[in-house]
Amino acid sequence: MDIAFIITIFLIGFIGSYISGMLGIGGSIIKYPMLLYIPPLLGVASFTAHEVSGISAIQVFFATIGGVWAYRKGGYLNKPLIIYMGISILIGSFIGGYGSKLMPENGINLVYGILALIAAVMMFIPKKGLDDIPFDQVKFNKWLAAALALIVGIGAGIVGAAGAFLLVPIMLTVLKIPTRMTIASSLAITLISSIGATVGKVTTGQIDYFPALIMVVASLIASPLGAMAGKKMNTKVLQIILAMLIFATAVKIWFDIL
Repeated sequence: MDIAFIITIFLIGFIGSYISGMLGIGGSIIKYPMLLYIPPLLGVASFTAHEVSGISAIQVFFATIGGVWAYRKGGYLNKPLIIYMGISILIGSFIGGYGSKLMPENGINLVYGILALIAAVMMFIPKKGLDDIPFDQVKFNKWLAAALALIVGIGAGIVGAAGAFLLVPIMLTVLKIPTRMTIASSLAITLISSIGATVGKVTTGQIDYFPALIMVVASLIASPLGAMAGKKMNTKVLQIILAMLIFATAVKIWFDIL
């Protein structure tokens, strides 16, 4: 393992985790394709889809810790939402993470592509008046939230993504949660989700620990910085950035699948 390898993996982790903290996602939606395509392009390494999903799963856990810590004050975290969706997605992500061992690499990429496509479509649905709701007056259907989180957890656990890239559009579009509360709460839910996905990947031997360690270090530095930047940005700008990011990733993945 040379210095070029370490720098490449660190930068992938840093960029993904900064975006993670800023947009309330685990970061795998950008780190998954970056890990899959950039190292072999630069000639420093080549990871399989199983290895990439394993590295992503353990890295997301640490990226979300940093993001939640940065959002812990100010009423951004909706505790009932975190509990209902967190427990459901934990169960689902463990099932998906453990079951992914039985899937071929093309199957993992296909699941990722389907999830990204659904998320991209949802992000372009209008969300008028969403951010006019005071945090203390936010209401949502608890059982619908739990059911959707379970489904997301199973699919996201398969790709080691923790599911925030799909949770955020669901929270904004279906549950009608304000943008900043969605970002903060989705990080907390993703933190819970990543526990199930990580345990599933570790117990089935899908983790390459050295690059995972590099990504973790990058995450702990970059995620809080991204969260601080996200607090200062206009919510419409945050929604547009996330929509474009998810859409671009979906196009890239489907291009490679087809």
